Amino acid sequence: MTNEVPHPLSVVIITRNEADNIEDCIRSVDWADEVLVVDSGSMDDTVSIAESLGARTLHHDWQGFGKQKQYASDQATHDWILNLDADERPDQQLRTSIKQALSQKEQPAAYSCNFRHRMMGRWLRHGEAWPDPHVRLYDRKHAHWKQLPIHEHIEVMGDIRPLAGCIEHCTADSVADIFAKINHYTDLQAEQMLRNNAAAGLFSLLARPLWRFVRNYFFRLGFLDGTAGLVHAVQGSFTTFLKYAKTIEKRQHL
Repeated sequence: MTNEVPHPLSVVIITRNEADNIEDCIRSVDWADEVLVVDSGSMDDTVSIAESLGARTLHHDWQGFGKQKQYASDQATHDWILNLDADERPDQQLRTSIKQALSQKEQPAAYSCNFRHRMMGRWLRHGEAWPDPHVRLYDRKHAHWKQLPIHEHIEVMGDIRPLAGCIEHCTADSVADIFAKINHYTDLQAEQMLRNNAAAGLFSLLARPLWRFVRNYFFRLGFLDGTAGLVHAVQGSFTTFLKYAKTIEKRQHL
């Protein structure tokens, strides 16, 4: 980007032990006016790699996904924020869309774009994985992160417009990595369900995982993505099962 753009852009990335991902992520946004990496205590080379690529880095102890992303947004130099995780990269079409959008004088409060998820060496185009729109480009004067430990999202006060292109999400390197993440994330989900006093019983444990699989694999055509589509549908179903099973278990120990 150049100084002629009416709305300069800060890209913010929260990290912890992302040395394998951070370089590709930063290089995919090297056209932005600022790249800010907020690290929560990496034990690898995440910070040094980011700094070598010209990113500004800050340390902030982990506060949960929502709070951490809000802190990063608050520390950025510019009001227009593109939020990325270290395993995400805007594709060429999205990069062009962002530059064109921010070159306009009049702006909405935020923009949404689709995510493209990669699993087992294949970009998923069906099932729960597509379409998968999220707000990630926003004017922080009119948007903020919901303060949740997981499933954080941006609450927008104003209009949202769609952008062409995708954020490419390199979900995990292996099936083992995917299910390790599920184990961690469902711990957080169960804790959140307990705090919200959400219902969790035998019906939820049986019916909700089954319905999620049937909906995404059959009704949303996940089977068209081959083996990767099957694994993705099972992953979603198993995530739901674990979330409710862990909630039931935790409630029994209260």
